[in-house]
Amino acid sequence: MELWVLWLVIAGLLLISEIVFQWVWTLCLAIGCLAAMAAALADVSFLVQIVSLSAVSVVAYILLIPVLNRWQEKARRRNRNKSRTGMDALLGRVATVTNEIRPGKLGRARIDGDCWQVRVPGGNDIIRDGEEVVVTGYDSIILDVERKKL
Repeated sequence: MELWVLWLVIAGLLLISEIVFQWVWTLCLAIGCLAAMAAALADVSFLVQIVSLSAVSVVAYILLIPVLNRWQEKARRRNRNKSRTGMDALLGRVATVTNEIRPGKLGRARIDGDCWQVRVPGGNDIIRDGEEVVVTGYDSIILDVERKKL
């Protein structure tokens, strides 16, 4: 068996393990094996093939890590903005007060046409009709709000 075929088989096995386990280093080794295969096709010594495997694997790792980190950060940002459902979907939303909110009392506010009972936990000021508030939490079906900051 030719040595370049062995390098190709090893690269294929490493690529399969990369697909299964998703380890970055197996991808880098597979790329290095392809470089060693090219060196074997050029009919250089086995030592040069091993050196090319090592060097190309390290360079591939150094070049791939920043790219993969950027992709991972973009995926995190996308997942951070995923839509929430139920009461959690109301968190952070802006509501317009329709019945003033007094300290220790419930008021009412409207979010997208839906009217909700709201309160200001620990608040001492009155929030008048028409003011905007932000939903900060909830207890059962009563929303906790605070005055919208400018």
